[in-house]
Amino acid sequence: ASESYLRAEKIVAVAKRAGCDAIHPGYGFLSENADFVEACEKAGVTFIGPPASAMRQMGSKTAARAKMVAAGVPVVPGASCETTEEAVAAAKKIGFPVMLKASAGGGGKGMRLVDSEDQMANAWERARSEAKKFFGDDTVYLEKAIIRPRHVEIQVLGDRDGNMVHVFERDCSIQRRNQKVVEETPSPAASRELVAKMGAIAIQGAKAVGYHSAGTFEFLLAPDGEFYFLEMNTRLQVEHPVTELVSGLDLVREMVRVAEGNALTFGQDDLASRGAAIECRVYAEDPASGFLPSPGRIESLVTPAGPGVRDDGGAYPGAMISSFYDPLVSKLSVWAPTRDLAIRRMRRALREYIVTGIRTNLAFHQKLLDHPEFVAGDYDTSFIERHKDALLGYSEVRAEDREAVAAAIAIAASRIERATGTRDAEAGETGARLSPWVANHRAHALR
Repeated sequence: ASESYLRAEKIVAVAKRAGCDAIHPGYGFLSENADFVEACEKAGVTFIGPPASAMRQMGSKTAARAKMVAAGVPVVPGASCETTEEAVAAAKKIGFPVMLKASAGGGGKGMRLVDSEDQMANAWERARSEAKKFFGDDTVYLEKAIIRPRHVEIQVLGDRDGNMVHVFERDCSIQRRNQKVVEETPSPAASRELVAKMGAIAIQGAKAVGYHSAGTFEFLLAPDGEFYFLEMNTRLQVEHPVTELVSGLDLVREMVRVAEGNALTFGQDDLASRGAAIECRVYAEDPASGFLPSPGRIESLVTPAGPGVRDDGGAYPGAMISSFYDPLVSKLSVWAPTRDLAIRRMRRALREYIVTGIRTNLAFHQKLLDHPEFVAGDYDTSFIERHKDALLGYSEVRAEDREAVAAAIAIAASRIERATGTRDAEAGETGARLSPWVANHRAHALR
């Protein structure tokens, strides 16, 4: 990435050579880089996103905290630190546990939870190293860790004339390694009154930095109902599809219109959230091995479809999932009139999603969608860690189903053999192959 998508001058040069008059940065890489925005403007290329000035004010987590405090936005108690000793002193004053965070980035990178003083030195060095690797800046700051919070964010959208709306909330509490894997709206934990209050605060914060275009205010929602500013993402969020599904807006289209100089054609009272939407991030990773990336070539790919099902992805049979980039295969989203129906629709979509050649987290998502606490909407940011045995282990097969499962495995092995031309898949301990007649009979018996 350091020689491709992080090279601003190369991207601008390619845009000019291709005759492009605008660049949408997507998410990641240079999407929140103020220098890139200015490079685009200098080259006469429109940047589809917020102004560089807003990015600079919100790009540094420490500067953003100070700005939000001045704007009346509630923040988690924290401190800026330059050494391990300063971090220990600040943590003692605030009270353990604390969270170390990269000042210049997000996405779960450069973050470490510290429960006690003796953990600080190691966590400090690891957080700084990771921050330097991913963001080119090893500055780290410290915040009080809120125990078992929800991660609820507010989508904002504004034009260059100062008009600003919020497009409701997303609950992003299902996370692994501080990175979101499932998002939904509306949040099961937030009343409409609370969302309206959070939305008003988000608009207040966005206007304080002269923001326009799409952006997101992330909040920690404590068990007592209090919420605290976490950070602002000055870009389009990965999980924007769920907001589009319930609001009917095309956020990318609105970003383009704002970049063209157009005003918003709607106000806050014109917006409504209808139904429920869920997004599952399909990753090439092995959940059983600590969610380690699983790079490789996709052999076959079948994505689900149907009413209320949306799959945002660029993968295809033969595509290579590289170890150099985020291993996201696609974002699978569903919409339904109610949350219960959305969960059922997502379960069906996950069953129909087929990827071979790489490991994925599809089975993990299926278990998560079946977990009673998720179904009840009773979860927080520690959900995966607390339930990792149930989510990452093998499912227990009921005694009455074991014979049918064994037969199904034998039939699957037989079909693999016929499809690949190999014999080992059908060979038993004696080396004898399963007769196609027997396999066919067993398949019919299972129906």
